[in-house]
Amino acid sequence: MTTSIDVRTGRARRRAERLSAHYLVTADENSLAELEAFLVTLPLCASGRIFIEVPDASDVGIVEAPARMTVTWLTRSSRSGAPGSGRSCATGEAVARATCAWADEMLCDGENPTHVTLLGGYLGTADIVEHLTNELDIPASTIHAPERFGLLPLDR
Repeated sequence: MTTSIDVRTGRARRRAERLSAHYLVTADENSLAELEAFLVTLPLCASGRIFIEVPDASDVGIVEAPARMTVTWLTRSSRSGAPGSGRSCATGEAVARATCAWADEMLCDGENPTHVTLLGGYLGTADIVEHLTNELDIPASTIHAPERFGLLPLDR
């Protein structure tokens, strides 16, 4: 027989587990299959943000993500490059800007760990890793990026 204390304790434990894992995920048009494979490994109660950079609006699609994950599509054709440059948005630039801005605002309390998975191209990924580790002191051990980029220590 379960007492009301056991039920509340169980609820509190489940709530703490839900809040304990937050995810930040990035991808681009070349890593969509990898993104989908990664997302099916997440628990249904996973929460966090997914940024996907693509060339233009015709590349925007549907991504099956846990209900508490927010998916943001970033189209390069509708964005400008570096402020004041007059250039078009370069590959990796939109995802790096959006991810770094989101991280600056949302990863400030350090209360719950955030697991970062960067699946996009080298340029955007390098900028994001640099910002997260240097500016926000996010431990490299919580960031996952393609090994071929050589951005993170191998002995994490």
